[in-house]
Amino acid sequence: MAKTLNGNVTSVSMTGTATVEVSRRIPHKLYRKLLARSKKYKVAVNGIEVMQGDYVEIEETKPVSKDKYFKLTKVLTSAKEKKHA
Repeated sequence: MAKTLNGNVTSVSMTGTATVEVSRRIPHKLYRKLLARSKKYKVAVNGIEVMQGDYVEIEETKPVSKDKYFKLTKVLTSAKEKKHA
């Protein structure tokens, strides 16, 4: 079963690749305060039109290149929809 994550597109400047930032909230080990943690992934776009600010779903795959081991599966919320709302 492949790992799926949701995140925001932060960059689309590379050809065939987008950078997606995945944020998560974890509790502190001692104090239990929720802390925000994030990680950026390089994602294979596979011909899907994305733009900066889109909220997307990505799925783990075999390595496409040195740093790219996720592929874009679908756009959950478009940045255009956010502007009009």
